[in-house]
Amino acid sequence: MNHSSLILQCDPESLARAASMLREGKLVAFPTETVYGLGADATNDRAVAAIYAAKGRPQFNPLIVHVAKIEALDSLIVWNAAARMLAEAVWPGPLTLVLPRHPHCPVSRLASAGTETLAVRMPSHPVAQALIERAGVPVAAPSANASGKLSPTEAAHVAESLVGAVDAIIDGGRCAVGVESTVVSWLRHAPEILRPGGVPREQIEKILGRPVAVAELSAGEDSPAPSPGLLSSHYAPRAALRLNALFAEGDEALLTFGEDMHVKGGTLRLNLSPSGDVHEAAANLFAMLHRLDAAGVSRIAVMPIPEEGLGIAINDRLRRGAVR
Repeated sequence: MNHSSLILQCDPESLARAASMLREGKLVAFPTETVYGLGADATNDRAVAAIYAAKGRPQFNPLIVHVAKIEALDSLIVWNAAARMLAEAVWPGPLTLVLPRHPHCPVSRLASAGTETLAVRMPSHPVAQALIERAGVPVAAPSANASGKLSPTEAAHVAESLVGAVDAIIDGGRCAVGVESTVVSWLRHAPEILRPGGVPREQIEKILGRPVAVAELSAGEDSPAPSPGLLSSHYAPRAALRLNALFAEGDEALLTFGEDMHVKGGTLRLNLSPSGDVHEAAANLFAMLHRLDAAGVSRIAVMPIPEEGLGIAINDRLRRGAVR
């Protein structure tokens, strides 16, 4: 690994260079519509192992494998009719499906954490699509940050979190969605949401024409998880979080939502969305938590966020980030 990461711009020459690096087994961080991913050739055992090493990620926590076209998954997973319908309706977009591995799946077993399933998605960010297409291999890519820490929504977040542990970073600007993908599985023969994310439950239920349960799952400390993003302590800033706060105590920074003139206190105040828009709040969440961490605050009070639409994903990240 390089002691410092190479920052690449979003141009054809840089994308070709990054694609070549992936084929050589190197690690390349790149933007998706959700957060920045730490990419490696998913068929290369050593490259996939390097992801775990770079992040300090437990090897029982599986990775998401990214493709540029739905057809690329036919040799990786075993489809069912509902999963294909959901993929065709949402992809490219912030949705991950957990499905059985194809019997001849070439993806490294490390990416599946030893399970018989595979988490897959097709991102919508044009840089991600172009990079994966040029690489010509499925790309394993968890969030490009140290395991359990704040997810990166800007190239600078990656460089700060993974100093010297990634070979190149493609700077594609700020991620538009700002929270990770929704994870849907068929582990129990019916669709379940394992992790709320960029596609709201209501949209999934409308596409499938049926109610979809939210699984009550959380990964253990040493047993394989069925999906990424299930660790009870995850997405954590350095500062301690206090949720559903109606005021800030003396030493706390304040992360607000909507009209906040009535909320008192805060050594430093940032508003996720002054208009009360959960989409805007999701896009700002990790960037604002990074800013508060960079300011050196030790405690952050967070105003209540509505438990609806993307607000469910925001609250999931905040609850996991508050676990110590």
